[in-house]
Amino acid sequence: MEKFTFKYGSVFILVTLLISAFMAFGKTEKQTYRVVQREKEFEIRFYPPSVMATVRMEVNSYSEMSGRGFRKLAGYIFGGNESETSIAMTAPVHMNFTGKGSSMSFVMPSSWELDKLPTPKDSGVVLENSKEEYVAAIRFGGYASDSVIQKQSARLQKLLEEKGIAWYGNFRFLGYNPPFQPVFRRNEIIVSVRWKDAPE
Repeated sequence: MEKFTFKYGSVFILVTLLISAFMAFGKTEKQTYRVVQREKEFEIRFYPPSVMATVRMEVNSYSEMSGRGFRKLAGYIFGGNESETSIAMTAPVHMNFTGKGSSMSFVMPSSWELDKLPTPKDSGVVLENSKEEYVAAIRFGGYASDSVIQKQSARLQKLLEEKGIAWYGNFRFLGYNPPFQPVFRRNEIIVSVRWKDAPE
């Protein structure tokens, strides 16, 4: 009887945590984009400009960048700024690996304009507007790692080549979920594409 109670209680706690995580994720503001073409395994999106908080470091892997970059950006939005203002977390977190260094960016809530954001206390946190762009995006679940990111980037590259879609720049990682959420995880790889609707 005690064994059954333990199992039932453990399952109840796990289910409660999963439901809480899913509901919290559902309320998180997501970066705006418009899908312009859907394929079986990927889609083409248009992203308008967004306000970003970005850190850049001389590291070249997800494992090195994820923890260090996240701590710096989280410090900024959790009050590490000149007015000690708390700024809501959004999704996704952007990560870009160039081979000569990496960057991580938090998208600022749409209610904030660039010139209204408080100045970061950490000079390594840079506030900037992203450029509008067309990207190809592929989605996958589970937890990200350097090997998974490389595998999914190669998968997207192959799909684009099969469709004759020209891409340029680096393949970038987008992460949507907090690390404590074990299921229903959403990850994406994106890369800039030359699209017919793009202005000359």
